[in-house]
Amino acid sequence: MNLFLQQLVNGLSTGALYALFAIGFGIIFANMGILNVAHGTFATWGVVAAYELVIHTGLPFVVAVPAAAIAAGAIGLLAETFAFRPLREKNAGLLGSIIVAVGVWIILLNLAEVVLGPDAVALPDGVFPTKAIAVAGLQIPPIYFVNVLTLAVVAIGLGLFLSRTRFGAAIRAVGFKPESAAIAGVNARLALGVTAVIAAGIAGVAGILTAATTNNVSFNVGEGLLLKGFAAVVIGGFGNLRGAVLGGLAIGIIEIMTVQYLSTTFREAIVFGLLLVFLVARPQGIFGEVKVSRA
Repeated sequence: MNLFLQQLVNGLSTGALYALFAIGFGIIFANMGILNVAHGTFATWGVVAAYELVIHTGLPFVVAVPAAAIAAGAIGLLAETFAFRPLREKNAGLLGSIIVAVGVWIILLNLAEVVLGPDAVALPDGVFPTKAIAVAGLQIPPIYFVNVLTLAVVAIGLGLFLSRTRFGAAIRAVGFKPESAAIAGVNARLALGVTAVIAAGIAGVAGILTAATTNNVSFNVGEGLLLKGFAAVVIGGFGNLRGAVLGGLAIGIIEIMTVQYLSTTFREAIVFGLLLVFLVARPQGIFGEVKVSRA
């Protein structure tokens, strides 16, 4: 039983990272109508910024994380301003946005490799406490608590922002029907720009926590998050905050349990087999679907 509970905790921590990434990925699609395959590189650049700040400026990890999230958000805003916004204004459609997103993905990924180098590196010793904490017979690394707590804070905070504030309502209005939002006086450019910053910033945090959990800093950190985040969004329902959280946690637990009780060989197969089942049987996901009619 202890082994099962230990792996459940491991799965929750891993799933929290997938869910965190999926939140940003989902709101981009829901509010911008973009299947942004470049979103993983925002996570990577969060890692790049945090690592460089810790190594070259000596900033404490807890200070470097929010600073790096801001940097990732800024990169997301640049992508929105110079890549995706012109497409929307020209009604290029979903396919056009995917093609441009692939281009942004390749550029940002190559730049990250130039900065970090082709080989993975570890975080400096002492940057983050690594000694596991004994809880009810389980060994839980401190980063696990951080992962789950961060997911809770982001999910609750973003949910309240979108549902309880006027600007959050403006963002939702632009995502639902941009023409009507414009007639009502909503600044669509501002709303979508803020959405891009929030989504990329959250991705940056997910990337940083992933690097801290695995102690693996590399230019392709975001690639694994992209695949699992996409699966989480599909399973939970595009654009649904609860769905992203549930989908991410479910994938993390299933992945860890598969490794423990079946084989590492089936780690990816089980997850993406589940994704295929949802795409065929319930493409709208668990919590329904956000219909998008624009690029």
